Amino acid sequence: MTNNDIQQVKQRFGIIGNNAELNRAIDVALQVAPTDLSVLITGESGVGKESFPQMIHQNSPRKHAQYIAVNCGAIPEGTIDSELFGHEKGSFTDAKDLRKGYFEVADGGTIFLDEVGELPLSTQVRLLRVLESGEFMKVGSSKVQKTNVRIVAATNVNLVEAVTNHKFREDLYYRLNTVPIRIPPLRERHEDVLLLFRKFANDCADKYRMPAIHLDEDARQLLLSYRWPGNVRELKNIVERISVIEENRDIKADALRLHLPNITMEKLPALAHHIDEQKVFNSEREILYQVLFDMKKDVNDLKKLVHDIMNGSVPVEDIDNNVYTHPTTVHQSSIRQTTIQEAETVEEALSLGDVEKGMIRKALERHNGRRKNAAVDLQISERTLYRKIKEYGLE
Repeated sequence: MTNNDIQQVKQRFGIIGNNAELNRAIDVALQVAPTDLSVLITGESGVGKESFPQMIHQNSPRKHAQYIAVNCGAIPEGTIDSELFGHEKGSFTDAKDLRKGYFEVADGGTIFLDEVGELPLSTQVRLLRVLESGEFMKVGSSKVQKTNVRIVAATNVNLVEAVTNHKFREDLYYRLNTVPIRIPPLRERHEDVLLLFRKFANDCADKYRMPAIHLDEDARQLLLSYRWPGNVRELKNIVERISVIEENRDIKADALRLHLPNITMEKLPALAHHIDEQKVFNSEREILYQVLFDMKKDVNDLKKLVHDIMNGSVPVEDIDNNVYTHPTTVHQSSIRQTTIQEAETVEEALSLGDVEKGMIRKALERHNGRRKNAAVDLQISERTLYRKIKEYGLE
């Protein structure tokens, strides 16, 4: 494809940027579009993966047929087979009528399976059969039906790792991954950040009928130094927020910094010794989990110290006097009983399950029980949230 072809596609589908890898992804999508090959689009959340299936469909011979986008992570595990393949009347409790699934409705067209890594293993088997032979059966039916559907899938999950962990079928992975397309994260598109900022600022100005915001040089450098864990979606949200909240249209670095969460780890000085400088954390939740793991390690070290004391390899007198005021007068059995109890209490309090349960409960409270909004807040799929709610008894 020529550069002019790529630019026309960008304009048509609202893609902003001149990054070489982004252009390559568009080029591959346009080349594979006229075929019926399966395509697997990978990339972090918020990079704009949803534009590429539409691009492929609209440049294919199927463009006049149905295009259906399915968020696999938003459909509960108990109903996803029915959604995709349909069901017979009476096949389960709520099956009051015959229902056509997406693969039947989209016959001759294209189905986009977003968050395909969230599919249950049982559904993966059904999907594999469609890819191999174009055959499927409705839930509760023994009749084999045929469909002619082109499948484009997308995921922000490392499917190779999921295959290794037996959470995703290896044969399905290779079927979907006939043509891989990777969308680069925003932190790898350094040259596109300011272009996107200006586009979103102008869009917001038109939408709310106000002057567009502008960045001074220091603010531009600050914008470029941020890692953008939420990618293009995060940048758009921040631009809209600044446009509405800040009265001054000329944005300086100090004002911009207020809208960039976790811009550096210097905001967490107490945690600095816990975190390897080579590690990159994409959310506060990951930081919390890392600290909890490190604290549990400290508890285990404390238990080992008690064990060494009882075996006589560490004299009681060598224990920090800040913990035991008169160590030479404290009986070893007393130290053992008290310290082990405290260690076990701390370890129990550090249960990741308890932390996760608390985070889910608070998210549900913040959004008045709206699970979809809570899932977005927690950065997990709705299906995962449903499973966790059931697991922790939070119905």
